[in-house]
Amino acid sequence: MPEIDKTAFEELKQMSGTDFINELIDAFLEDGPNMLHQMEAALAARDVESFRRNAHSLKSNANTFGAQELGALARELEMMGRENNLDIGNKLQVLKEAFGKVADELVGMRV
Repeated sequence: MPEIDKTAFEELKQMSGTDFINELIDAFLEDGPNMLHQMEAALAARDVESFRRNAHSLKSNANTFGAQELGALARELEMMGRENNLDIGNKLQVLKEAFGKVADELVGMRV
């Protein structure tokens, strides 16, 4: 099952243009691991605001590409942060795995 909604991706590609879509993909592939790292650091430091902010950014970026599952997972963590709840169990690991699948698919979608 694809990680990325092809219709949403094609709409983004039409709006942004072929050249810019590659830049968007590259930025996502570069920024995503940093956001995940920042979430890990925030979790360790119990920094709810940094955790929430990075989850929000990852959610927004995922949704831009039509990566609905990744977006939903990030949204769940964002809401937990908003509620000052960092008892997330293995949800960050699940988010990392979902990001990896989306990243792999996006690499193959570069034009």
